Amino acid sequence: MTMSRAPKSPTVREFEATVAAVDGRDVELEETYFYPEGGGQPADRGTIDGTGLETVQKRNGTVVHTLASEPSLESGDEVDCTVDDAFRTYCMRAHTASHVVYGAGRRLFDGLGYAGFDIGEEKVRIDLTTAEPIDDDDLVELGRLSNRAVWDARSVTWERLPESKARDLDGIAFNEKTEEGAMADYQAESDERVRVVTVDKSTVGDETDGRPWDVAACGGTHVDNTRQIGPIEVLDRSNPGEGITRVEFSVGPAGIDHAADVQAAAREASRLGGVPISELPDAVSRLQDDREQLEYELEELKEEVVTSRLSELPTVERDGATWAVGTLEGIDSNAVSEGAREVVGEGPDEPDVVAAVDRGGAPSVVVASTGEVDAGEVIDGVTDAFGGGGGGSPTAAQGGGLQADPEEVVTHLRGE
Repeated sequence: MTMSRAPKSPTVREFEATVAAVDGRDVELEETYFYPEGGGQPADRGTIDGTGLETVQKRNGTVVHTLASEPSLESGDEVDCTVDDAFRTYCMRAHTASHVVYGAGRRLFDGLGYAGFDIGEEKVRIDLTTAEPIDDDDLVELGRLSNRAVWDARSVTWERLPESKARDLDGIAFNEKTEEGAMADYQAESDERVRVVTVDKSTVGDETDGRPWDVAACGGTHVDNTRQIGPIEVLDRSNPGEGITRVEFSVGPAGIDHAADVQAAAREASRLGGVPISELPDAVSRLQDDREQLEYELEELKEEVVTSRLSELPTVERDGATWAVGTLEGIDSNAVSEGAREVVGEGPDEPDVVAAVDRGGAPSVVVASTGEVDAGEVIDGVTDAFGGGGGGSPTAAQGGGLQADPEEVVTHLRGE
C-alpha cells in the first residue's frame, strides 16, 4: 500500500521512485509525491519517466498513476518523476484559500457549517450551511475578510492527531456527510490519526483575534503562509440544495483578470453616467426611478392611444343598440379591453357596444358592452361562426384563434 507524501511535503516537485507494479497504463510506485484526486482537490499533473500523467487516483488504499500512454516499465525499475509546478502551486493556493474563506465565514455567520468544496480550472467553490441566506453585502464582506487574512500573513501548519483529540479541537471543521469516506484520506497508513490543517495567527504581528483563523480535518496540499495565496476574488453565490449556499471565488490569474474586468466595467459605467465610481449606486437608483416613471407615463399614453382609436371606430345600429365595430393591429388585447370599457357608456354620443378585431395573426376579438347587449353571448356567436374559443361577462369578453379573415369577423359583428 502506497500513500501520497504530497500533503506532508507539498513543495516537492521532482523525485526518484521505484516501480512497485505495472498494469497497462497504470503504475504503482513504492513511494510517491503525486497527489491523487480526492477531497475536492484534482489530481496532480506531471510525468513519470518522461511520460505524461492522465490522472492519479487512490484505489483500494494505494495510489495509482495512470499514464497517457502505456510505458515500457517493469517492477523494480527506477524512474524520475516530475510534478507540474504551476498546477500544484495553484492547487495549494486554492485549497488554502478555501480554508481562509471558511474562516471568514465563521466570523460572519452564526452556526456556519461546511458541506464540501471543489477546485476548478478557473474558480473554486465552497459549500456552506448557514442559518440565514447569504446576501450581496455578506458576499462583499466575505471577500474583504478573506483578503485581510491573506494580508495578515497567517501561518499554515498541519499535523496528525488521534481522531478523538481532533474532534475536541475548538471550532474544527468536519464534514459529517462525507466523514466516513473522507477519513480514509486523512488517516495515516498504520494508525487512525486525523490530519488537521490550521490557519493560525498573523506572522506580521497585526493581531485582531487570538483564535486560529481556521482549523479543519483535511488531506490536501497547502501553502505554509496565507500571503502565498495572493488576492482572493469572491465571484458569486448560488443555492445547489436546501440550506446550502455555494460561494465561488478565484485565485491567481483568473481572479486578477476578474477584478480588472469589474474595475473596467465600473469605470465605463462611471464615464457613461457622468458620476464618480463611488456615486454609481445612487446614480443607478435615480435612473431606476426615472425608468419606472417613464414606464408609467408610457402606459398612460398607450391607454390614451387605444381609447382614441376605439372611439374612432365606425358605428352601426343593431337591434336598437349602437355598435362601434372595426379592426386594430399591434395592441395588447387586455389594453383594448380596458379601453373599450371606457368608450362604451350611457351618453347619446357613446356606443352601447364596442367590438374590436385584431388584424395580427389569427384574428382575436374584444367586446365591451353597457350590459344591455351581453358581451359574452356576442363572443359565443363569433366562435360558433368562426371557431376558436373565448368567453367573459355580460359587460366584457374576449375570443381568439378565429379561423377567418378579420374583415369577415367585422362584417359578422356589424350584422351585415
